[in-house]
Amino acid sequence: MGPTATGKTALGVALAKALGGEILSADSMQIYKGLDIGTAKVTLEEAQGVPHHCVDILTPDQPFSVADFTALAGEQIADMTQRGVLPVLVGGTGLYVQSLLYGVRFTQDKTPPGLRQQLAQELEQQGAEAMYAQLQAVDPEAAAAIHPNNCQRVLRALEYYRATGQPLSSQKAASLPPERPYRALVLGLDFADRAQLYSRIDLRVDRMLEVGLLEEARWVIIRRNVLRRRKPLAIRNSFRILQGRQRCSSAPMH
Repeated sequence: MGPTATGKTALGVALAKALGGEILSADSMQIYKGLDIGTAKVTLEEAQGVPHHCVDILTPDQPFSVADFTALAGEQIADMTQRGVLPVLVGGTGLYVQSLLYGVRFTQDKTPPGLRQQLAQELEQQGAEAMYAQLQAVDPEAAAAIHPNNCQRVLRALEYYRATGQPLSSQKAASLPPERPYRALVLGLDFADRAQLYSRIDLRVDRMLEVGLLEEARWVIIRRNVLRRRKPLAIRNSFRILQGRQRCSSAPMH
Protein backbone atom coordinates (compact mmCIF):
# COMPACT_ATOMS: atom_id res chain seq x y z
CA MET A 1 0.00 0.00 0.00
CA GLY A 2 0.97 3.63 -0.31
CA PRO A 3 0.47 6.87 -2.21
CA THR A 4 0.77 7.04 -5.98
CA ALA A 5 4.27 6.82 -7.48
CA THR A 6 5.85 5.18 -4.42
CA GLY A 7 6.77 2.04 -6.35
CA LYS A 8 3.97 -0.33 -5.34
CA THR A 9 3.75 -2.01 -8.75
CA ALA A 10 7.48 -2.70 -9.02
CA LEU A 11 7.74 -4.01 -5.45
CA GLY A 12 4.67 -6.20 -5.89
CA VAL A 13 6.09 -7.78 -9.05
CA ALA A 14 9.48 -8.32 -7.38
CA LEU A 15 7.86 -10.00 -4.38
CA ALA A 16 5.65 -12.18 -6.56
CA LYS A 17 8.63 -13.35 -8.61
CA ALA A 18 10.72 -14.04 -5.52
CA LEU A 19 7.99 -15.82 -3.55
CA GLY A 20 6.11 -17.62 -6.30
CA GLY A 21 3.10 -15.36 -6.17
CA GLU A 22 0.55 -13.61 -8.36
CA ILE A 23 -0.71 -10.04 -8.09
CA LEU A 24 -4.18 -9.23 -6.82
CA SER A 25 -4.90 -5.60 -7.67
CA ALA A 26 -6.61 -3.48 -5.01
CA ASP A 27 -7.16 -0.42 -7.18
CA SER A 28 -10.71 0.80 -7.66
CA MET A 29 -9.93 2.30 -11.09
CA GLN A 30 -7.63 -0.28 -12.68
CA ILE A 31 -10.47 -2.79 -12.73
CA TYR A 32 -11.96 -0.86 -15.66
CA LYS A 33 -11.05 -1.31 -19.30
CA GLY A 34 -10.01 1.79 -21.21
CA LEU A 35 -8.77 3.76 -18.19
CA ASP A 36 -5.16 2.78 -18.69
CA ILE A 37 -3.00 5.89 -18.60
CA GLY A 38 -4.65 7.96 -15.89
CA THR A 39 -4.74 4.97 -13.54
CA ALA A 40 -1.07 4.06 -14.18
CA LYS A 41 -2.24 0.58 -15.06
CA VAL A 42 0.52 -2.03 -15.11
CA THR A 43 2.00 -2.63 -18.56
CA LEU A 44 3.07 -5.98 -20.00
CA GLU A 45 6.69 -4.91 -19.60
CA GLU A 46 6.19 -3.92 -15.96
CA ALA A 47 4.31 -7.15 -15.18
CA GLN A 48 7.33 -9.23 -16.25
CA GLY A 49 5.12 -12.23 -16.86
CA VAL A 50 3.54 -12.20 -13.39
CA PRO A 51 -0.24 -12.73 -13.63
CA HIS A 52 -2.33 -9.79 -12.45
CA HIS A 53 -5.90 -10.31 -11.26
CA CYS A 54 -8.76 -7.79 -10.86
CA VAL A 55 -7.42 -5.66 -13.71
CA ASP A 56 -9.29 -4.86 -16.95
CA ILE A 57 -12.33 -6.99 -16.19
CA LEU A 58 -15.20 -4.48 -16.43
CA THR A 59 -16.32 -1.75 -18.79
CA PRO A 60 -16.54 1.69 -17.14
CA ASP A 61 -20.33 1.76 -17.25
CA GLN A 62 -20.53 -1.27 -14.93
CA PRO A 63 -20.81 -0.50 -11.19
CA PHE A 64 -18.29 -2.08 -8.83
CA SER A 65 -18.30 -1.60 -5.07
CA VAL A 66 -16.01 -2.51 -2.21
CA ALA A 67 -18.43 -5.37 -1.45
CA ASP A 68 -17.97 -6.63 -5.01
CA PHE A 69 -14.20 -6.36 -4.59
CA THR A 70 -14.02 -8.34 -1.35
CA ALA A 71 -16.18 -11.09 -2.85
CA LEU A 72 -14.11 -11.30 -6.04
CA ALA A 73 -10.79 -11.03 -4.21
CA GLY A 74 -11.84 -13.77 -1.80
CA GLU A 75 -12.52 -16.08 -4.76
CA GLN A 76 -9.15 -15.22 -6.31
CA ILE A 77 -7.30 -15.81 -3.03
CA ALA A 78 -9.00 -19.19 -2.58
CA ASP A 79 -8.03 -20.19 -6.13
CA MET A 80 -4.40 -19.10 -5.67
CA THR A 81 -4.15 -20.87 -2.35
CA GLN A 82 -5.48 -24.08 -3.89
CA ARG A 83 -2.86 -23.80 -6.63
CA GLY A 84 -0.07 -23.23 -4.11
CA VAL A 85 0.41 -19.61 -5.22
CA LEU A 86 1.01 -16.72 -2.82
CA PRO A 87 -1.48 -13.86 -3.26
CA VAL A 88 0.31 -10.50 -3.35
CA LEU A 89 -2.20 -7.70 -2.80
CA VAL A 90 -1.06 -4.46 -4.45
CA GLY A 91 -2.92 -1.17 -4.69
CA GLY A 92 -3.69 2.21 -3.26
CA THR A 93 -7.42 1.91 -2.53
CA GLY A 94 -7.19 1.65 1.23
CA LEU A 95 -10.86 0.87 1.71
CA TYR A 96 -10.51 -2.20 -0.50
CA VAL A 97 -7.41 -3.46 1.32
CA GLN A 98 -8.77 -2.82 4.79
CA SER A 99 -12.17 -4.37 4.07
CA LEU A 100 -10.58 -7.51 2.62
CA LEU A 101 -7.98 -8.04 5.34
CA TYR A 102 -10.40 -7.28 8.18
CA GLY A 103 -13.08 -9.51 6.70
CA VAL A 104 -15.76 -6.82 6.63
CA ARG A 105 -19.20 -8.34 6.09
CA PHE A 106 -21.37 -6.24 3.83
CA THR A 107 -25.13 -6.09 3.99
CA GLN A 108 -27.25 -6.90 0.96
CA ASP A 109 -29.03 -3.55 1.05
CA LYS A 110 -29.54 -2.25 -2.46
CA THR A 111 -29.21 1.41 -3.35
CA PRO A 112 -32.61 2.86 -4.33
CA PRO A 113 -32.83 3.58 -8.06
CA GLY A 114 -31.47 7.01 -8.93
CA LEU A 115 -29.94 7.74 -5.51
CA ARG A 116 -26.34 7.40 -6.67
CA GLN A 117 -26.98 9.62 -9.69
CA GLN A 118 -28.78 12.15 -7.47
CA LEU A 119 -25.80 12.38 -5.11
CA ALA A 120 -23.40 12.78 -8.01
CA GLN A 121 -25.56 15.61 -9.36
CA GLU A 122 -25.63 17.28 -5.94
CA LEU A 123 -21.84 17.07 -5.82
CA GLU A 124 -21.58 18.84 -9.17
CA GLN A 125 -24.05 21.53 -8.18
CA GLN A 126 -23.07 22.14 -4.53
CA GLY A 127 -19.41 21.12 -4.42
CA ALA A 128 -17.35 18.84 -2.20
CA GLU A 129 -17.42 21.13 0.84
CA ALA A 130 -21.22 21.16 1.02
CA MET A 131 -21.46 17.37 0.64
CA TYR A 132 -18.89 16.87 3.39
CA ALA A 133 -20.88 19.20 5.64
CA GLN A 134 -23.96 17.04 5.03
CA LEU A 135 -22.01 13.97 6.12
CA GLN A 136 -20.73 15.73 9.24
CA ALA A 137 -24.34 16.46 10.18
CA VAL A 138 -25.68 12.91 9.80
CA ASP A 139 -22.60 10.77 10.55
CA PRO A 140 -19.83 12.73 12.29
CA GLU A 141 -17.88 9.55 13.09
CA ALA A 142 -17.65 8.55 9.43
CA ALA A 143 -16.85 12.15 8.44
CA ALA A 144 -13.95 12.25 10.90
CA ALA A 145 -12.43 9.21 9.19
CA ILE A 146 -12.80 10.56 5.63
CA HIS A 147 -10.80 13.39 4.06
CA PRO A 148 -13.11 16.19 2.88
CA ASN A 149 -11.68 15.91 -0.65
CA ASN A 150 -12.33 12.17 -0.91
CA CYS A 151 -15.64 12.70 -2.70
CA GLN A 152 -16.15 9.05 -3.54
CA ARG A 153 -16.10 7.96 0.11
CA VAL A 154 -18.17 10.96 1.20
CA LEU A 155 -20.85 10.07 -1.36
CA ARG A 156 -20.73 6.41 -0.36
CA ALA A 157 -21.36 7.29 3.29
CA LEU A 158 -24.20 9.64 2.36
CA GLU A 159 -25.63 7.01 0.03
CA TYR A 160 -25.72 4.45 2.83
CA TYR A 161 -27.37 6.91 5.23
CA ARG A 162 -30.06 7.97 2.77
CA ALA A 163 -30.74 4.37 1.73
CA THR A 164 -31.00 2.93 5.24
CA GLY A 165 -31.54 5.82 7.62
CA GLN A 166 -28.54 4.55 9.60
CA PRO A 167 -25.00 5.99 9.77
CA LEU A 168 -22.35 4.05 7.89
CA SER A 169 -20.15 4.07 11.00
CA SER A 170 -22.68 1.93 12.91
CA GLN A 171 -22.82 -0.57 10.04
CA LYS A 172 -19.04 -0.88 10.05
CA ALA A 173 -18.90 -1.57 13.77
CA ALA A 174 -21.31 -4.48 13.36
CA SER A 175 -19.66 -5.84 10.24
CA LEU A 176 -16.35 -7.06 11.65
CA PRO A 177 -15.96 -10.81 12.38
CA PRO A 178 -14.40 -11.97 15.67
CA GLU A 179 -11.26 -13.08 13.80
CA ARG A 180 -9.59 -11.76 10.68
CA PRO A 181 -9.81 -14.16 7.72
CA TYR A 182 -6.19 -13.88 6.55
CA ARG A 183 -2.69 -13.83 7.99
CA ALA A 184 -1.16 -10.89 6.16
CA LEU A 185 2.06 -8.93 6.18
CA VAL A 186 1.27 -5.33 5.25
CA LEU A 187 4.00 -3.22 3.67
CA GLY A 188 3.35 0.51 3.46
CA LEU A 189 5.43 2.62 1.10
CA ASP A 190 6.05 6.34 1.49
CA PHE A 191 8.73 9.01 1.36
CA ALA A 192 9.81 10.97 4.43
CA ASP A 193 10.72 13.82 2.10
CA ARG A 194 7.42 14.80 0.48
CA ALA A 195 9.26 16.88 -2.10
CA GLN A 196 10.89 13.69 -3.37
CA LEU A 197 7.50 12.00 -3.69
CA TYR A 198 6.02 14.99 -5.52
CA SER A 199 8.98 14.97 -7.88
CA ARG A 200 8.28 11.31 -8.70
CA ILE A 201 4.61 12.12 -9.27
CA ASP A 202 5.55 14.99 -11.60
CA LEU A 203 7.78 12.67 -13.62
CA ARG A 204 4.99 10.10 -13.83
CA VAL A 205 2.53 12.71 -15.07
CA ASP A 206 5.03 13.88 -17.69
CA ARG A 207 5.21 10.32 -18.98
CA MET A 208 1.41 10.04 -18.90
CA LEU A 209 1.09 13.16 -21.02
CA GLU A 210 3.65 11.81 -23.48
CA VAL A 211 1.71 8.59 -24.03
CA GLY A 212 -1.74 10.14 -24.39
CA LEU A 213 -3.26 11.22 -21.05
CA LEU A 214 -5.15 14.13 -22.60
CA GLU A 215 -6.55 11.87 -25.33
CA GLU A 216 -7.76 9.46 -22.67
CA ALA A 217 -9.35 12.37 -20.81
CA ARG A 218 -11.17 13.38 -24.00
CA TRP A 219 -12.43 9.80 -24.30
CA VAL A 220 -13.78 10.03 -20.75
CA ILE A 221 -15.39 13.43 -21.39
CA ILE A 222 -17.33 12.03 -24.34
CA ARG A 223 -18.65 9.27 -22.06
CA ARG A 224 -18.90 11.36 -18.90
CA ASN A 225 -22.57 10.51 -18.26
CA VAL A 226 -21.76 6.82 -17.72
CA LEU A 227 -18.34 7.50 -16.22
CA ARG A 228 -19.54 10.11 -13.73
CA ARG A 229 -17.77 8.64 -10.71
CA ARG A 230 -14.88 6.91 -12.49
CA LYS A 231 -12.34 9.69 -12.90
CA PRO A 232 -8.81 9.01 -11.64
CA LEU A 233 -7.07 12.10 -10.26
CA ALA A 234 -4.88 12.48 -13.35
CA ILE A 235 -8.01 12.39 -15.54
CA ARG A 236 -9.82 14.98 -13.40
CA ASN A 237 -6.92 17.40 -13.66
CA SER A 238 -6.71 16.73 -17.39
CA PHE A 239 -10.32 17.94 -17.59
CA ARG A 240 -9.22 21.28 -16.18
CA ILE A 241 -6.45 21.51 -18.78
CA LEU A 242 -8.83 20.70 -21.63
CA GLN A 243 -11.37 23.20 -20.31
CA GLY A 244 -8.70 25.90 -20.08
CA ARG A 245 -8.96 26.33 -16.33
CA GLN A 246 -5.26 25.71 -15.76
CA ARG A 247 -2.13 25.36 -17.78
CA CYS A 248 -0.57 21.97 -18.33
CA SER A 249 2.69 23.09 -16.71
CA SER A 250 0.89 24.09 -13.49
CA ALA A 251 -1.59 21.24 -13.15
CA PRO A 252 -1.33 19.71 -9.66
CA MET A 253 -1.56 15.97 -10.27
CA HIS A 254 -0.71 14.98 -6.69
